[in-house]
Amino acid sequence: MGLNKKIRVLVVDDSAFNRQSIAAMLQSSPDIKVVDAVADGREAIKSVSIHKPNVITLDLEMPNMDGFTFLRWLMANNPIPVIVISSQSDTKSVFTALDLGAVDFLAKPTKKISNEI
Repeated sequence: MGLNKKIRVLVVDDSAFNRQSIAAMLQSSPDIKVVDAVADGREAIKSVSIHKPNVITLDLEMPNMDGFTFLRWLMANNPIPVIVISSQSDTKSVFTALDLGAVDFLAKPTKKISNEI
């Protein structure tokens, strides 16, 4: 990315397991720094202003504020690239996320796991 500048990533997912897994995968690259990992859109709004990420990974199904609502807020207030990573991967959800401003969409495996893992 430039002279010792790492890509700053915010991970947003209600599953602790997914937050840890995504962060670990991203941080295996020497060019990426995960600046925060939060559980919902409300926490993400706070984190964006504090950590100023370059990119966000975003789940869609979350409590308090879902990914679609957060994406609308983000693009209206502080547009930065968002990659959606979600098990909610039906055609309507994919196109809605892209229409709202996401730059890409990755489908998670659909087998349910506990958010506490």
